[in-house]
Amino acid sequence: MWLRASCLLEFDFPVATPFLLMLRPRSGTQQWIAREEYLLSPSVPAVEFTDPFGNLCQRLVGPSGPFSIRTTADIESAEESDAAPGAPFVEVQDLPDSTLPFLLPSRYCESDRFAEMASKIVAGHWAGYDQCQAIVDYIRTTIQYAPGAGQQIISACEVNENSQAVCRDMAHLGIALCRALSIPARMVVGYLATLQPMDLHAWFEAYVGGRWYTFDPTQQSLHGGRVAIAYGRDAADVAVYTQFGDPVELLRMEVRVEQLTSPPA
Repeated sequence: MWLRASCLLEFDFPVATPFLLMLRPRSGTQQWIAREEYLLSPSVPAVEFTDPFGNLCQRLVGPSGPFSIRTTADIESAEESDAAPGAPFVEVQDLPDSTLPFLLPSRYCESDRFAEMASKIVAGHWAGYDQCQAIVDYIRTTIQYAPGAGQQIISACEVNENSQAVCRDMAHLGIALCRALSIPARMVVGYLATLQPMDLHAWFEAYVGGRWYTFDPTQQSLHGGRVAIAYGRDAADVAVYTQFGDPVELLRMEVRVEQLTSPPA
């Protein structure tokens, strides 16, 4: 399916403010970026670089006064993410080097504290994809998805003590449980065409059967057209904007995703 995804951020800076942005999706196995527009108002110099996880990042200084960032992209996206029940566990010694950082505990995913819990959740399930699915089913049935309920980023241990959570926090718990089983898992931030209410969304991917697969505890299926913007160990790696200096309030954030009836001209 063809999607048009856009994100608008509006600020009012008291002083010039350094920023790192992570708002540009890149083409991959299940998405192709056909057209992009990236507008800074007022226009300021920006430098783009690629971070250690392959994300496209922009570095700039926002001027004092009103400042906005608007991105729009036309993307050909798979109508649903791939699933592979039965895909096997990959032994640690056989994992690609690039997956190894996603085996370790990180700031918001304390996988070293979940070994016993993870083993109980996946008992009786085939090692690999089926274990990841059992983890997703556990999170979905024990924690209520509550969009907009969590302003503060919390860790997997804190999520595990709550009865409701946002997508980011549920992904943290899923990642920690997978890593506790020596399954590489990473956070993904992006767009989901069917998400209600519309916002940026977070889910996780796990490496089984020789590739990355999508898992989302907030959704009943993998339908809907996803566009990944950023990948990382947890939320600390995938913030769409990071501001330095005195705190600045985000005045407005608007996210839109629409399905196009035909490929863009």
